Amino acid sequence: MCLTKSEDSSGEALGKMSCTAEIQAAFILSSLVTFFSGLLILLISRLIWRSIKKWQKSEGKGIFLEVMSRSMDRKRSRSLTFQGVFRDRVEMLLSAQTFVGQVLVILVFVLSIGSLIIYFINSTDPVRSCSSYQDKTIPIDLTFNAFFSFYFGLRFVAADDKVKFWLEMNSIVDIFTIPPTFISYYLKSNWLGLRFLRALRLLELPQILQILRAIRTSNSVKFSKLLSIVLSTLFTAAGFIHLVENSGDPWLKGRNSQNISYFESIYLVMATASTVGFGDVVAKTSLGRTFIMVFTLGSLVLFANYVPEMVELFGNKRKYTSSYEVVKGKKFIVVCGNITVDSVTAFLRNFLRHKAGEINTEIVFLGEVPPSLELETIFKCYMAYTTFISGSALKWEDLRRVAVDSAEACLIIANPLCSDSHAEDTSNIMRVLSIKNYYPNTRVIIQILQSHNKVFLPKIPSWNWNTGDNIICFAELKLGFIAQGCLVPGLCTFLTSLFVEQNKKICPKEPWQKHFFSGLRNKILTQRLSDDFAGMSFPDVCRLCFVKMHLMLIAIEHKSVCHGYCGLILNPPAQVKLRKNTLGFFIAESAKDVKRAFFYCAVCHSDVYTPELIGKCSCKSKNPRHRTGATVMVMRNNGREHSGPKTQDSYPATHTSMASNLSFTTRALLYEMERESDRLDSSGMFHWCKATPLDKMILKRTEKSKHEFRNHIVACVFGDAHSTLMGLRNFVMPLRASSYTRQELKDIVFVGSLDYLQREWRFLQNFPQIYILPGSALYSGDLHAVNIEECSMCAVLSSPSKSASSPTLVDMEPIMATLNIGSLRISCSAQTPSEPQCTRCFGDNPGKSKYRRIPILTELKNPSNMHFIEQLGGMEGDFSGMSLHLSTSFATGTVFSGSFLDSLLATAFYNYHVLELLQMLVTGGISSQLEQHLDKDKFCGLNDSYSTVSPGRMRCKLGLLSLNQTILSDIQPRRTFGQIFCGSLDNLGVLCLGLYRMIDEEEHNPEHKRGVCWFVITRPENEFMLLPSDLVFCAIPFSTSCYKKDISPPSPCEIINMVPLTEETLTDVNCPPSVDQVSETAAQPPSISVRLLEPKPIPAGDPKQAVLTPSGKLSSQTHPGETTKEDGKETMEETAVEDASAYPESD
Repeated sequence: MCLTKSEDSSGEALGKMSCTAEIQAAFILSSLVTFFSGLLILLISRLIWRSIKKWQKSEGKGIFLEVMSRSMDRKRSRSLTFQGVFRDRVEMLLSAQTFVGQVLVILVFVLSIGSLIIYFINSTDPVRSCSSYQDKTIPIDLTFNAFFSFYFGLRFVAADDKVKFWLEMNSIVDIFTIPPTFISYYLKSNWLGLRFLRALRLLELPQILQILRAIRTSNSVKFSKLLSIVLSTLFTAAGFIHLVENSGDPWLKGRNSQNISYFESIYLVMATASTVGFGDVVAKTSLGRTFIMVFTLGSLVLFANYVPEMVELFGNKRKYTSSYEVVKGKKFIVVCGNITVDSVTAFLRNFLRHKAGEINTEIVFLGEVPPSLELETIFKCYMAYTTFISGSALKWEDLRRVAVDSAEACLIIANPLCSDSHAEDTSNIMRVLSIKNYYPNTRVIIQILQSHNKVFLPKIPSWNWNTGDNIICFAELKLGFIAQGCLVPGLCTFLTSLFVEQNKKICPKEPWQKHFFSGLRNKILTQRLSDDFAGMSFPDVCRLCFVKMHLMLIAIEHKSVCHGYCGLILNPPAQVKLRKNTLGFFIAESAKDVKRAFFYCAVCHSDVYTPELIGKCSCKSKNPRHRTGATVMVMRNNGREHSGPKTQDSYPATHTSMASNLSFTTRALLYEMERESDRLDSSGMFHWCKATPLDKMILKRTEKSKHEFRNHIVACVFGDAHSTLMGLRNFVMPLRASSYTRQELKDIVFVGSLDYLQREWRFLQNFPQIYILPGSALYSGDLHAVNIEECSMCAVLSSPSKSASSPTLVDMEPIMATLNIGSLRISCSAQTPSEPQCTRCFGDNPGKSKYRRIPILTELKNPSNMHFIEQLGGMEGDFSGMSLHLSTSFATGTVFSGSFLDSLLATAFYNYHVLELLQMLVTGGISSQLEQHLDKDKFCGLNDSYSTVSPGRMRCKLGLLSLNQTILSDIQPRRTFGQIFCGSLDNLGVLCLGLYRMIDEEEHNPEHKRGVCWFVITRPENEFMLLPSDLVFCAIPFSTSCYKKDISPPSPCEIINMVPLTEETLTDVNCPPSVDQVSETAAQPPSISVRLLEPKPIPAGDPKQAVLTPSGKLSSQTHPGETTKEDGKETMEETAVEDASAYPESD
């Protein structure tokens, strides 16, 4: 052994000595001997202990041995008890569960980093040199290692498996770094050796940061773990290269060594790991090159996986975890919940279309997971309007980051395609609860999938309907739309088109497509009406807006005297007078057009007949809102307005004089209703009956002759005992609205699994005339058992939520059922003698077979599956690749998809009144305003209380009226839509809304196998020419009957079936629709001898409303072009009734 002092150029002693191979071997062997000897001792001890235990079990025991064994067992138990208590406390200390334990763990980590820093300092010296104890870092490192020895001993005592502990990475690090320290004390010199292994202690960095609460999120923990792995690997590999390259190969006695610093070793490792390899620093020893080959394979994993993930986490952390900066004067909303590519795309398309180019509201998306690349692309395209922040609405810290307390509203998006609707609703309700608890005044608009989950939201103390809090229930609206489509053919398309925005430019190929797409431009819009309308009746204002402003006013907001809250009234009667600042609901193309109703001035615009010229006038700016309703009341003389030229009004206001006694007729109506025992629920909104046992309403295939359903509604349901309930009550409620008489109700037959339907029955048992046939719509025998050939409509409902491997397969069962039903071609000649001749079969060639189709309304979850229905309808190829709402199936009212309900979220934010109107139209009259005043359990039909008469049932209906053989046939002239609009409004109080027109398909359907199709025209132009076969969508007063005596020859379309616009009714009309008429067994409808309509002035203060009330029960399905006859005669009688009880006159 040779120790040599070295001096620098000035001769100063540095305390550095040259280390021989023997000294280096002593340092390394101390660690190897400690490791292997300790491992050997542990293995031998385990082997001896197992042998003793095995010997004790196999050898017999004598009395002496038994006594000695018991004594040894008692001593051993006391020893084990002491050891167990001591070990438990040590484990508690090492696990950092106590404050002392946390301090100990943190101290060990800090001292390990300190020892690593000392290694970095000493690595500046040549590896072959040894530091003497004159170096001040040596005693410090010795103290650190003494503490590490103590910590090692604690860990050894606490370990259950000593061998496993000995082979742990932290134990190996201690074994190869602590013994050399004591050897250096004996030799009075220190060598770098394997001290670089202390870098592996960096792997404990995430645990230390968690103890210090420096990191809390999962992303930050993951980032710290990846960072610690990368750093410890690089530092350890660089330390090994630094050792072997400076020492050389042992078998060559260091002749191939090279002087390389630790920094150059890190540089070499980084170049190797990144697969760059510049070649300026290379390994020359065999050990170094061998290590580089092995390390290269591991570095590929390191750089390919860990480093890119670290970069992504670090970038997202800075990009999506920051707080939203609120700018004074700039509005913003928060959107949370189901943040996906589809939901965000649909929301942005609908939110930004309302005021294109004028959006000053920023959208802050709060997502629980980082956005995908596709979603990031969407955010970049709309970067002027959108900001994404990662977080959860369930955490107050994240709500603070998005500044919910300063937001205009918080919108919660639901996932309608989820597999568990109840879990989705529950999570969204919890989000609302978290937001309301954080800041009670935040306006919340939430999407709910199941209607029974709505009841939890109003129970939140800070929930406030008046401040704009709102609920969009998918099941309630979706099934309500389908129910209205079952009542009135095409009505579901008519209503849907009022809420669908189409931005694509379409070039129609057929004339009917031009009319349909023109109607799609109309929307439901609201506008405060001019105070000059105050004191006028609704029909007067509606007529004035239609004629002078080309606006269709359909409803107003009116304060109810009975309930004391502001509600919406569709087509109110003349007794209702408008007040100042009344909110009107219009069907129009743009908000600019409806502004005319606000700017209208009776003085300045009395002689203006060009709608575009009606704007803000000078007199209103001088003396705004000074006129009363009496001064601007429109007076009529011979059907003309006094103020305007007679040649300008092409829609004469004509009235039929009908004398009636208000009190007498009202009492007669109430008496008739009581006589019919029309039991209603406690709210008076729906028909009610005592709970009916399920077994009494179950049908059997073998008992078809007992029922003989006709003009009924068949609903095909898919589900099993484990399916999520879709809420069929929402489908039944509009069909059992109290605006119908009991005789007008249609039988409803559900075809589906009994296991599923009996779970729904407890919500349906209080509604009358509901039947269940256990079976499947995929089996033709079950369809014939419910007499589907004579149904007025067959609704194919989509299956309850369940996971599917492909978006196309979610609609597999409805599509297959539609195929099965569509294949049932019903011959026109195959009718019973009592059934009138089928006029839905068209064709002039008697040699050709004539068929009619079963009217079907199919619900699709995925709108892209529309092309399957298009093919079944024989109309494929018209607009391939277009959206559902541009398809022929949608235009004809045979397909419905709830996908458009996503747009209601933006609609509710901009104008919640529109959403209120929609809810009233499709749910049977229930709105959020009414829900505030009624107990939820009362109007669900589940209670035991009922009433026979309620003013709530005296609401308007929607109907589909033929221009022939109905009350519209008395309107003259009726060549244009404007003429029929004004004539029906003036004479009958009926409000015309749109048309249902026949498609001329002679060239498309030469064999007439599919029958005639109809399409919807929403709000035609005033001068739109009518055809004799047209059907008219109308809002009809409750007590008005539309049947009348008509001796004219049968025509293709005649009769109607009324629907309440708040809960529509349908009469079967022609081909797709079927037509309802008066039953043979019911009392005959009132007959009317219609006189030529003569224009007569009616006093504004005493309006009389012509009412035709049916007293007969609706019969079997009647086809267009025919009338139902009894004893060879058609009878209808006329009655004039004024309903003043439902709408008391208001000034």
